[in-house]
Amino acid sequence: MIEIIGNRDEAEAIDEMLASWASALGNKDAAGVVRHLSDDIVGFTLAAPLVHKGKGEKGLEGWFLTWEGPIGGNEVDVRLTIGGDVAFWTGLVQMTGKKTDGIEVDLWFRQTLGLKKEAGIWKIVHEHTSVPFAMEGGGLAELGLKP
Repeated sequence: MIEIIGNRDEAEAIDEMLASWASALGNKDAAGVVRHLSDDIVGFTLAAPLVHKGKGEKGLEGWFLTWEGPIGGNEVDVRLTIGGDVAFWTGLVQMTGKKTDGIEVDLWFRQTLGLKKEAGIWKIVHEHTSVPFAMEGGGLAELGLKP
């Protein structure tokens, strides 16, 4: 279930775009993923470095090569807030699948997407993904958390 704040007609267009983006991610289709990104996207993703600027299709292709088969996913606690030609999407996202080194992935993380309508088409202009870390001094990522 998605909580929508704002224009429901625009919410439908955004939902269709995000479903296409997520499908491209799951099918490891780098060109399909970047089609939904603004040329000047800024990303704070799980992968280093601290900031990614631009679409980064080659880096995405390299990451996809580390997966065996499709990348699965799920989302919960989703909220979409729309104001004119800008919107943001927040939710908890699950990523599942098998890496080429045999590691089974089942990771939940937080995600925020900043969206902007460019020439009548919704694009992702900002992506922020994160996992909490152990603040009692260990400093390690809390990779086993589930909603």
